[in-house]
Amino acid sequence: MIKFLLMVNKQGQTRLSKYYEQVELGKRAALEADVVRGCLARRKEECSFVEYKDYKLVYRQYAALFIVVGITENENELSIFELVHNFVEVLDKYFSRVSELDIMFNLDKVHIILDEMILNGHIVETNKNRILAPLLALDKMVES
Repeated sequence: MIKFLLMVNKQGQTRLSKYYEQVELGKRAALEADVVRGCLARRKEECSFVEYKDYKLVYRQYAALFIVVGITENENELSIFELVHNFVEVLDKYFSRVSELDIMFNLDKVHIILDEMILNGHIVETNKNRILAPLLALDKMVES
């Protein structure tokens, strides 16, 4: 099960955070700081799977952004690794070469995409067209 997903830049600033279990706000900040520090300190040659406390972390770097997913022990790391890549491909398809600024200024749309892909910590959709359909319908309504 997916416990959380973080998107951070190279400076360690959180651009997106989504939790699928209850975590107190004070603990979130400490958790994010530890997780981000641990992932940013790793070299590119090192494995993208890290054990951290009660979680396994799966992370992937895209340009200046890191996407970090905290999962339970029984979750498949490779499927989550591919989910992260699929998430970025969906963002690229919608934003036409997604950037950190796209995420910052369209956080609501990024959350809609993420909610279409993951529900209660479980992967529910991976088809790019089905993921984007509600968002494209919303865009059509706004235009008219």
